[in-house]
Amino acid sequence: MAPPREGCGLSESRRLIARVGYALRGWVEAWKCQPNVRIQAAFVVAVTALGLYLGLSAEQWAIIVLTYGLVVATELLNSALEALTDLASPTFHPLARRAKDIAAGAVLLTAVAALIVGLLILGPPLLARLR
Repeated sequence: MAPPREGCGLSESRRLIARVGYALRGWVEAWKCQPNVRIQAAFVVAVTALGLYLGLSAEQWAIIVLTYGLVVATELLNSALEALTDLASPTFHPLARRAKDIAAGAVLLTAVAALIVGLLILGPPLLARLR
């Protein structure tokens, strides 16, 4: 059994702060070790800049932000699953490969969905500006 995490025995607010710290540590780890997280962040910056230029509505921003969150969250879960798979199966195993491929497929699916959402939301106002 794993030892208790730091923060056990602390007040509820201090435990919440500790949990946020663990999550931020995970985000930093993914940023440093996962190139796809950095690539997705570049897309977030580019789409945000384009959305600001196009003057998106609040509803459009809500959809864009939810889409960002879905893609990045899927990438983080994929990275976590890959790390656990490597821990559980340090040598090649077909089931380990299958788990990694399926998780990567989930990231691809959300990225394609995000592209479609981006085209639907950003496409019409961008075309109008270009004309």
